Amino acid sequence: MNAITGILNVLKLAEKLKFEMRHSWLSNGRQESVAEHTWRVGLMAVLLEPYIEERMDMAKLLKMIMIHDLVEAEARDVPAFDTLYDEDRKEQKRLAEHAAMENIEAMLEEAQGSDLRELWMEFEAKETFEAKVANALDKLEAQLQHNEADVETWLEVEKEMVYLLAPHTAFHPVLEELRKAIVTDAEVKLRVR
Repeated sequence: MNAITGILNVLKLAEKLKFEMRHSWLSNGRQESVAEHTWRVGLMAVLLEPYIEERMDMAKLLKMIMIHDLVEAEARDVPAFDTLYDEDRKEQKRLAEHAAMENIEAMLEEAQGSDLRELWMEFEAKETFEAKVANALDKLEAQLQHNEADVETWLEVEKEMVYLLAPHTAFHPVLEELRKAIVTDAEVKLRVR
């Protein structure tokens, strides 16, 4: 297989993210796709970059953001609340996503496939600064989208999840400030209800 064929295969797979729906609704009442979520996580990184003083590899951060949900083209999107208190479901999700990443890696030439897998694994491990930022933005974007949707679309567990974001942002003051603003918006939305 040549490089372009492999890239085209991954791009064709990625198209599924445009119609893989998340358990998030838009302000106009339409369900959100995984692709739309990923795009705005990337935009958040671009907009916040000037306020993050630490040395950060922006290209690496954006690559992580772009590929972090790519596995959902095969493994499907599993809402966070489905795995919040269910370790078996969390393990099923992990196994399905790892299998999907192996398939994606196999579509590409060895070096490119390996690089993609390593970036995805780094995101999943949440140990490097870029992975922590990407993870925090991923979580914050999901709550931001909930805030923009009709509160009637919220499940009871999602009202609780508003207050579970701090462990993802506590490592950085700018992300903490953003989290607090998003939580405040959520609280206003829940009070107005």
